[in-house]
Amino acid sequence: MMRFDTSQHMRLGQQMKLAPRMIQSMEILQMPLMALQERIDQELESNIALEQVEPRDRETPTSDADDDRRAEQLEQGELRVGEDSRTDAEDWERLSVLESSYREAYDNEYSSSRYRPGSGERDKKMDAMANVAARQESLTDQLLHQWTFAEVPDDMRAVGEVLIGYIGHDGLLEADLETIQEQNRNIPNLELTPERLEAALNELQHWLEPAGVGARSKQECFLLQINELEAADETPGHDWEIVRRLIRDHFDDLLQNRLPKIAQETSLSLDQIQSAMDLMRKLNLSPGKDLVDEGVPGITPDVIVEYDDETDQYVPRLASNSMPLLRVSGRYLKMAKDRKQEKDTREFINRNVRSAQWLIDAINQRQSTLLRVVNVVLARQREAFEHGPQHLKPLPMTEVADQLGIHVGTVSRAVAEKWLQTPRGLVPLRKYFSGGTATD
Repeated sequence: MMRFDTSQHMRLGQQMKLAPRMIQSMEILQMPLMALQERIDQELESNIALEQVEPRDRETPTSDADDDRRAEQLEQGELRVGEDSRTDAEDWERLSVLESSYREAYDNEYSSSRYRPGSGERDKKMDAMANVAARQESLTDQLLHQWTFAEVPDDMRAVGEVLIGYIGHDGLLEADLETIQEQNRNIPNLELTPERLEAALNELQHWLEPAGVGARSKQECFLLQINELEAADETPGHDWEIVRRLIRDHFDDLLQNRLPKIAQETSLSLDQIQSAMDLMRKLNLSPGKDLVDEGVPGITPDVIVEYDDETDQYVPRLASNSMPLLRVSGRYLKMAKDRKQEKDTREFINRNVRSAQWLIDAINQRQSTLLRVVNVVLARQREAFEHGPQHLKPLPMTEVADQLGIHVGTVSRAVAEKWLQTPRGLVPLRKYFSGGTATD
């Protein structure tokens, strides 16, 4: 049972008063643009106090007095997404403290090995899969989550986090170990030798599911899957050793369907080879796709990065033109203040007004945080934007968090599932980071 000391309990109890609003802020921050648009559509349908501003109303003038602007807009129902709706910085800081406190309490209580499950390796792997959040997450996020359950030393865990950043959508490693070592050689407190990278990759291939994730080639991907399929196959007569042998020693000939050549070199009959090829159809060409919803639409960038000739700078802007402009309904604000309304009616309206305002604040905070993070990335990774990923520099999320004065978990959420439209094409924001969320 988790135990808190008295001061810890009181501190968390006070911070929990902000939980509904802050939880919503965390959710909104982590959402990619398409998911956010869906969330807004749902809120517009369910919240009577939330309004979409029609295009003809977008130029409606507001008060010139900065000190009174927020109060006047709220009074008139004109507080909008993208304007001067400022989430209380103190509230956002409390979220960081709350997140740190829970993580510290959890780590202190469960760091002892006596709390580790005592079941077999397969159960531990399945536990990791079962604990992946139900909401659609990126492949990288899911693999990082699984990796937290692997029983490996902390230094190897850090190396594994670097490697996971190079796993593509199909589940295969997108760079060789030599390239990964070169691109991450300057990460503080992390020694990336060829031997350590190889050892960490072996552990990744052992712990991550489905089998085949983390392979360096299709050939290695198939070989990693064979042991698992063989263990689960109870059909008599299936010779998985032949399958293993053919993939290991005759992979190119298999791809070219040179069955007579294989038969001559292996002394296997064509029927044996054909039976082995039938078993090969059970192998997964792209194991990473098992972890992501095939029904997810095409990628929509959250931020567009363009080069400005005049300033010689890469400049980010939010790709949110298709997102509706929102405001709190002036009509329902007035009704909420009308003492003639029934008490239950006023309470219902007030709940909706608060919910609408929280949503608007959360969206504005998301946009602001995302742009701040991208600006740090642009400053550090300019060479990568100009010349390609081989010029990436080490950039731990902890460093970005320190520079912006926010919690590393906030940076992680801002980065999760976000894509940049750059002059070199669509790139996941996470690609510009190295070393996971920590460097030691």
